Amino acid sequence: MRKDKGLNGDADRLPMLTWLMFLKFMDDMETEQETKAALSDKKYQPVIESPYRWRDWGKNFGWTGDDLLNFINNENTTLPDGTQGTGLLYYLRGLQSEGGRSRRDVLATVFKGLYNRMIDGYLLRDVVDKIDQIHFTSNEEINTLSLLYESLLKEMRDAAGDAGEFYTPRPVVRFMVEMTDPQLGETVLDPASGTGGFLVTSFEHIKKQAQSTEQWQTLQKATIQGGEAKPLPYLLCQMNLLLHGLEYPDIDPLNSLRFKLSDLGDSQRVDIILTNPPFGGEEERGILNNFPSDKQTAETTLLFLQLIMRKLRRQSPMQKGGRAAVVVPNGTLFADGVAARIKKQLVEEFNLHTVVRLGDGVFAPYTDIPSNLLFFEHGKATEKVWFYELPTPEGRKKYSKTKPIQHHEFEPLKTWWNDRKANEYAWCVPINDIVNTDDKGKLSVNLDLKNPNKKGEYEYQAPEVLIQSIVTKEKHILKLMEDIQETINIKELVV
Repeated sequence: MRKDKGLNGDADRLPMLTWLMFLKFMDDMETEQETKAALSDKKYQPVIESPYRWRDWGKNFGWTGDDLLNFINNENTTLPDGTQGTGLLYYLRGLQSEGGRSRRDVLATVFKGLYNRMIDGYLLRDVVDKIDQIHFTSNEEINTLSLLYESLLKEMRDAAGDAGEFYTPRPVVRFMVEMTDPQLGETVLDPASGTGGFLVTSFEHIKKQAQSTEQWQTLQKATIQGGEAKPLPYLLCQMNLLLHGLEYPDIDPLNSLRFKLSDLGDSQRVDIILTNPPFGGEEERGILNNFPSDKQTAETTLLFLQLIMRKLRRQSPMQKGGRAAVVVPNGTLFADGVAARIKKQLVEEFNLHTVVRLGDGVFAPYTDIPSNLLFFEHGKATEKVWFYELPTPEGRKKYSKTKPIQHHEFEPLKTWWNDRKANEYAWCVPINDIVNTDDKGKLSVNLDLKNPNKKGEYEYQAPEVLIQSIVTKEKHILKLMEDIQETINIKELVV
């Protein structure tokens, strides 16, 4: 792919590679389902018809060069049987089902924003032949492919940093999913799903609970929902969920903020929201008008926070309220004005029970902005907030691309979660110390609170260790002074 002059960097290569693998994956799945249907003496209706199946043009027919490019790119082209018909990409974009909810509709949505950017049909043939060697009926190869996606995404720094969008480290994702603990029958939403990390992890978490055919069907019915407006992450999200066994990924391809907040009713509420909304992005005026006049802001994180509050299921005598885990930057914790009014709504209508303060560099290399995890649920107003400061490993001040956060670093926090006591990393603050109004009527909702229990650098050391450290430093300083004086004396002799 690097030899093809139509592809400029990973931002072109990754979507190209993905949609080709997507079609191979679909054909492998269809072949398997056709076999099962035949064994059950049932008729199978394929999602992709001949001659647009991978086995038709990607494998058996073996087109190459201009013939292959024409078949893929053109609206009207020559088909393998010699007749004239629609080209591959135009065919896929035109797929639709009677009910509007099937894999045909998923494929049509996916391919509306995708194009073949390779201009050398012979190189494209080589890529197709390589992909044909992947067996999507093998769990081992599917797992390898999922890991490949993540490694490729980590290398796409330029694409990842646009508009403040940062891919969430998998240890953070897994911790957030485990603490919200999605159950079979509950709906999970990520309105800014990106490549689907939260959704895939939630699906895997719930999948362990599905022990029967009926439970599996329950899992498949609108359990996992997402929203992603950018074509490349949308495609990757669809592919990830399909690879993990979700038969119809319910991912909205448009901006999740496009709906008027007051129009969202009970039927659109969900049980769990897990998300890392874009940091610092800005929305157009048309989007801002969907929000209350006193809570309109260009800050995308704050808009998503309002959407999340609106979309969480309300507590009632018949059901418990929805719960959420959200990644927010430090600025959200201390910001005043509109941000303070939004946070006031949060603590008055929801129980903001936990704020996890992540160490610096967790989102490296995309950003060094310190980040936090907010955990809240509908049911009662906030009376107190527990804070937990996740420490960086001993001997390090921050995380980096080469030394990222690890799963095991969350273990002490998970142990503390269900038996909360103040310690070196955890402290509790009553809501009255967080929400304040000054003499001039200015509202302040400050969640950017420092750890009062954190020990200083020298509190970890015994007195004799401290004395020895001081003596060692004084000797080092004296040696530096001697070296400087010796240098001065030499220079004077030279002069």
